[in-house]
Amino acid sequence: MSKLRRYFSGNQVSFLTNVTLDRYPLLVKHIDLFEQATQASRERSPFDLIAWVVLPEHFHCVIESVTDNPSQIMRRLKLSFSQRLRNRMKVRSGRVWQYRFWDHVIRSQDDLNQHIDYIHYNPVKHGLVDAPIRWPYSSFGEYVRNGFYRSDWGMKEQIVIDGDFGE
Repeated sequence: MSKLRRYFSGNQVSFLTNVTLDRYPLLVKHIDLFEQATQASRERSPFDLIAWVVLPEHFHCVIESVTDNPSQIMRRLKLSFSQRLRNRMKVRSGRVWQYRFWDHVIRSQDDLNQHIDYIHYNPVKHGLVDAPIRWPYSSFGEYVRNGFYRSDWGMKEQIVIDGDFGE
């Protein structure tokens, strides 16, 4: 496997996609462990979680980190979740995640907005719900409460977002 080099300059905003091994749908089923792993990772590597969505077999997020690069943050999060899941399942070993992850450095406000829209519309895109407001495992509700979206956004009209998002 080639050595992938990722660019990090500090105070960087990144869009990230992580997928479970063989797209096994275990994240929503164990959302409490995912939340615990995320919190533990944020305590070890402080980062702002700008937007996020967790689906059964993958998750997307936009983060801003001052000190640690996205590779370090995702390594900690994935390891923490994997250890918690193995403890729950009473197994000693076994992979949970696909190798690597998708990342994209956010370069402008329009780029950020597009990626946040993509995150929030993703459960609709995958046919899990008919409106983003109906998916409980995302930051969409918080964005509605803060006035960034109407609660019916993505419900009546199909949202089309061009780009490559690592799925």
